Amino acid sequence: MKLFPNVKLNLGLRVIRRRPDGYHDIETLFVPYDGYADELQIERSDAFSIEVSGPCYTGWDASGDLTARAWKMLSDELGIGPVAIRLTKNAPVGAGLGGGSADAAFTLRALDALFGLGLGDAALAAYAARLGSDCPFFVYNRPMLAGGRGELLEPFDIDLSSYRIEVAIPEGVAVSTREAYAGLNIDSSASGHAAPGLPLSEILRLPVSSWKNLLVNDFERSVFPAHPEIAALKEDFYARGAAYSAMSGSGSAVFALFHVNP
Repeated sequence: MKLFPNVKLNLGLRVIRRRPDGYHDIETLFVPYDGYADELQIERSDAFSIEVSGPCYTGWDASGDLTARAWKMLSDELGIGPVAIRLTKNAPVGAGLGGGSADAAFTLRALDALFGLGLGDAALAAYAARLGSDCPFFVYNRPMLAGGRGELLEPFDIDLSSYRIEVAIPEGVAVSTREAYAGLNIDSSASGHAAPGLPLSEILRLPVSSWKNLLVNDFERSVFPAHPEIAALKEDFYARGAAYSAMSGSGSAVFALFHVNP
């Protein structure tokens, strides 16, 4: 079975508070983006194996990849048999696009189909949440409002068909989620968002032309001072006439929406 896990963009990202368990409550809209996609091939096998390659593979231990962890979780708990996984990494790593999370969720979907588990979206999302905060979104892979640490999802209708999406990533710059959160200095007892304003869902229903000063990514506050080259990408998008631009997730990718004339 061959799959092509896409990535995601964040439309707005508010960091609400640090939780007692060490995670953070957030509010964001996840939207799928197919401008980057990995290639994932999974087949039944006599013994488990995994091979990771591709232009965005940076040499991490393949046995610890999220795809391998997804298989092990279902193997341990549901008794599924061994598989051979071949993953080609085409999506940038450390860019806030969720490529690794997508690989994990698509692996769960593939295993569900290969072994006839019949788990359904809700059960798959529950397994995915144990692998990473962004993972459950990719089970559904449609625009979803996210709360909690990213695993509490609600479908959200949004039409961006009048806009062309561009994504830019500064060469050689990757931002870890840990680094992005550390720079926010969130207090667990108070909102970390500087100006909560309108609820995110209300902002998203406003015209895109009004989003510039309303639809914010809180991580820009910590990431831009440390990586001015990322901030420069956003400035360049606006200089080129973007209707809206922001960093995705914790960076380093920046995306922009350009209105397409009819």
